[in-house]
Amino acid sequence: MATLSVELNGDGVHSIQAPDRFTTSRPFSVELQNLGRSTHVHLHLDDDLDRVASLAAVNHFVEDEGIRRVHIATDEVEEPVRGKLKVVTGYGSGVAYVDVAIEPPPERGPEEVVVDETFAKPPERSPAEPPLSQRLAVAMDRLVENGGIPAAVVAFLAILVAILVAVTVESVLVLVAVGVVLGIALAALVFLLVW
Repeated sequence: MATLSVELNGDGVHSIQAPDRFTTSRPFSVELQNLGRSTHVHLHLDDDLDRVASLAAVNHFVEDEGIRRVHIATDEVEEPVRGKLKVVTGYGSGVAYVDVAIEPPPERGPEEVVVDETFAKPPERSPAEPPLSQRLAVAMDRLVENGGIPAAVVAFLAILVAILVAVTVESVLVLVAVGVVLGIALAALVFLLVW
């Protein structure tokens, strides 16, 4: 949004510093920046400007060293409209005028949108990995379909016996044999679940 900046009380009590002219083609705001003590500000649009612009309120209070923004709505115009915005402080002690021009909006031609070629193709993505519970359910389905339940039970029992033997017998040869049995049983389970 375009902003018309007005400085209050900068050069003394009730002083107003504002630009001589302001041009816009859309609604704008008047920024009242107070550099001194709190003050009341009156904004007035002359008759020409009042036809295409409007203020919700004309009297505004600006606190000590505060900033107040006042929105001015504008109509869309086909021809430029010029008028004056009057800024008054201290019940008439300070007065400033700003020549305001409301211009028609700039003409827009057809907008050309340039699309990068990389956006023409969808990105290549590997399929998302299903959660563990879903993978286990699929593995169990495969196990049942392949008739592998008895083989899975035998593999489980072999693992259990191998662990019991490893715990009770203290021999390196037995530990190696148990490791081989465990490896074969695990490989058989994996084979059943995957294939």
